[in-house]
Amino acid sequence: MTKAKALGITKFPYYEYDSNGMLSYYESENGYWSKKEYDSNNCLTYYDDYTGYWAKWEYDSNGNETHYENSDGKMETFAQGK
Repeated sequence: MTKAKALGITKFPYYEYDSNGMLSYYESENGYWSKKEYDSNNCLTYYDDYTGYWAKWEYDSNGNETHYENSDGKMETFAQGK
């Protein structure tokens, strides 16, 4: 069961935002959904969706991407940020 259906939502698309106003959840009427998480600098740190695909990001203190990996097995590390 999707999140919107569990909540009894009937109007689509359905959106949720985090406390910083960043889109954290999306769901369409046909059951497509995606979830996002962000760090305190609003940099995307996690994504997953209805297909089982996921991705993770890490950043240094300046907001430069330092690490990326996903469910397809891709993994990259950036020594000085991207």
